[in-house]
Amino acid sequence: MPISNDVLTRNNVKVIGTGSKTLMLAHGFGCDQNMWRFIMPVLEKKFKIVLFDYVGSGSSDLSQYDKERYSGLEGYAKDIIEIGEALQLSDAIFIGHSVSSIIGTLASIEVPTLFSKMIMICPSPCFLNFPPDYLGGFEKQDLLELLNLMDKNYIGWANYLAPLVMGDNNPSELTGELSSSFCSTDPVVAKGFAKATFLSDYRHILKDIKQPTLIFQSKNDSLASPEIGRFINENITGSELEVVEADGHCLHMTHPEQITNSIFEYLNK
Repeated sequence: MPISNDVLTRNNVKVIGTGSKTLMLAHGFGCDQNMWRFIMPVLEKKFKIVLFDYVGSGSSDLSQYDKERYSGLEGYAKDIIEIGEALQLSDAIFIGHSVSSIIGTLASIEVPTLFSKMIMICPSPCFLNFPPDYLGGFEKQDLLELLNLMDKNYIGWANYLAPLVMGDNNPSELTGELSSSFCSTDPVVAKGFAKATFLSDYRHILKDIKQPTLIFQSKNDSLASPEIGRFINENITGSELEVVEADGHCLHMTHPEQITNSIFEYLNK
């Protein structure tokens, strides 16, 4: 069907690997599917893998960007649903990094048959502080200033955020790669995605996740603290939390072997 081809081109979808089970890997804000390359060699030996770029990221079709559609995470969830429909997926396993964990959750609630299990890497349902009940890590004013910096000095914004995301004690090449990835994203698209990511509150949807869920949390993460991991774990029935002795928000890049081992262990239960 033409619509399938349109969707697969729009989101630069690639299907690789072999196996009876399918994994869909969804990248985080400011990233693209290339960020999964550290865990791919192991996973593709056992699974069929679906990789894609959100509209406006990586090698997606930028002409398909719709400011209204992508003003909230629901628009990105629609991308995931449409990719699933185009590939006729059901009972796939979803692996989402950061905000994609929430995007995948929205998709799983909308189409419950799409995913049989969810795996979240450094997720956060809300980056805002609502003391004393919930501390997402940031005051709203600080996030608004960060968004304002995107308008004033986009390169400066990328160079500030990348080390924060990648974390201390990790290779500088990875921080540089992340900064370059931020810079290569169209600023209008990046700001829309940033607003949808950092100013939203999706805590209320966690209780609606019906799939078994594995949550990876970094012990030292400037964007999502271990407390957030515990909050998510407490609010998703049938979830497991694994706190990794690590710095940063990109465990699939900094600790690929540990992440792949844990994924295999979890999926083989």
